[in-house]
Amino acid sequence: MTRSILYATAAAVLFPLSAYAQQADDPDAPLPEVVVTATRLPAIVADTPGARVIDRATIEQRGAVFAADILHDLPGLSVVRSGAFGGVAQVRMRGATPGKTLVLVDGVPVNDPAEVNGAFDFSGLELSDIERIEVLSGPQSSLWGSDAIGGVIAFTTRDLDGLGADLEAGSFGTVRGRLAAGVSTERYGLGAWVSHFDTGGISAADEADGNPEADGFTSTTAGARGRYVFTPGVAVDGSVRWTDSDVDLDGYPAPAYALADTLDTQSSEQWSGFGRLRLNALGVAHQFSVSASDIARETVSSFPSVFEADRQVFRWQADGSAAGVDFVIGAEREDTEGSLSSGLTEDLGTSSAFATARIDPIERLSLTGALRFDDTDDFGSKGTGRVSGAFEAGAGFVLSAAYGTGFKAPSISQAVCDFCFSSQPFPVLRPETAEGYEGAIGWGSADGRIAGRLTVYRLNVEDQITYVFDPVTFDSFYVNVAETATDGVELEGRARLGGGFDLSLAYAWTDARDETTGARLLRVPEQSGSATLGWTGERLSGALTLRAEGDQDDAGGVREAFVTANLNGSYALTDTVTLTARIENLADERYQQVFGYGETGRSGYVGIRLRY
Repeated sequence: MTRSILYATAAAVLFPLSAYAQQADDPDAPLPEVVVTATRLPAIVADTPGARVIDRATIEQRGAVFAADILHDLPGLSVVRSGAFGGVAQVRMRGATPGKTLVLVDGVPVNDPAEVNGAFDFSGLELSDIERIEVLSGPQSSLWGSDAIGGVIAFTTRDLDGLGADLEAGSFGTVRGRLAAGVSTERYGLGAWVSHFDTGGISAADEADGNPEADGFTSTTAGARGRYVFTPGVAVDGSVRWTDSDVDLDGYPAPAYALADTLDTQSSEQWSGFGRLRLNALGVAHQFSVSASDIARETVSSFPSVFEADRQVFRWQADGSAAGVDFVIGAEREDTEGSLSSGLTEDLGTSSAFATARIDPIERLSLTGALRFDDTDDFGSKGTGRVSGAFEAGAGFVLSAAYGTGFKAPSISQAVCDFCFSSQPFPVLRPETAEGYEGAIGWGSADGRIAGRLTVYRLNVEDQITYVFDPVTFDSFYVNVAETATDGVELEGRARLGGGFDLSLAYAWTDARDETTGARLLRVPEQSGSATLGWTGERLSGALTLRAEGDQDDAGGVREAFVTANLNGSYALTDTVTLTARIENLADERYQQVFGYGETGRSGYVGIRLRY
């Protein structure tokens, strides 16, 4: 039961815990044991294949502004960004298309139902209010249902206590600011924040290809978070988050229809939020929650469009322990609605039941299983499952493995065949399905200062939905034709080196291919990696991050390999005032994240951070 006590304790202290403060007090202390909660049952990351956590300390150490700035440092994640500032940014996990990554903010699904594949755009997800990012790679449909074939990325907002302000300015006329205030006690907490980002930017289309026009980006995010404990067994909490952004885009103008400077623009507004009641009854901790998200986006171009979509989720979940088994059971109803290119709207819905359980048959062995049943309104029913285990083999080694299945119902656009043209009836689509296997060997030193893990996996996706075009009849529509497979190796490690230095390493080899044709999947580099060397002193701290990606196939050609470096630092003038500085693309490397789209050269930013 030692593990059960650890998990319960970790879940109870997770939100008020400040890993950053602990590390700052003793930068040479052993590495903390990290806990992930997106697994529904809190679990130790080292025991959970495919699980990673980015905490607030790491976000600040690396000077990450938007989610896309730091997610590409994780093995197995490929960030696809169409332009340096505000361009559409999507994530492919283990080779799966972007619509197969489920994104949560405070447990609220925020994927865009009106996007063709139902994918989430990370370009405007600013990190100043984010406390931690949890990533679960591999099929997670048994935990979270549809959209989680590739995995789950869960963001948790910060529990504020005191006053805070940030201001930063730098290259390309960039200005960034944030104001936050809150109070946090054991019984209640209430906080609110607002942040703003504005830049003149660079050309979205690569300037080296003769595109001098700068494309600007403006984003404002505001939110609030609160909680109140009425009694030890009754509590409520909730949050709301709103983002409004405007970005200049480049398109494909006639007559060449090649990527070039245009006057295209896109504006979007998104909000998400939840309310939850926690109630202990009959020896079980119940949660009743309602969550919602809404997004509206308008594109002004030669092919203008207006889309809007919303989602509501009603969930009951119960956590408990009996006869040495920790368990979670629950049920939920999800309703989504999205607009189409015709201006009409369509809706989809799913009713679900799920269960997760963990048992420790012996002290060094932990086994976890999850089952879920999803009944869609339009595409039938589907059951998914996942089993995993972790064994402490001694001498610091942990052996772990997992097998899981997943499914993804067609998106609203796919379900009604939006953007389709044919004189014949459109094919009836089936949900996409997946199965994934993975095994991992982890090791940690006896003094707790070094830890690492090697993971080997395979992900198969069947009945993948693909948009096809017949050049003879000019018919175009969606069909279930593609089968894809990804074999991969992920290597990661971290160490406290002494003298205030710490080192983080990540490497991924990803063989993602279309099983029908044998071709490599687009926008998935075969090799990628990152390394961060950090240093924390009494007042001065900093980090140097190197990131590399190999060649990447793209629709217009091959995006060449590149290596970039970012440098971030801070100096604490007082306990409440800190100066910050960062340099991006330190070596002034000319590179492309996506074929045809430009990235910034060397750029610098300075700022000040206030905490009271």
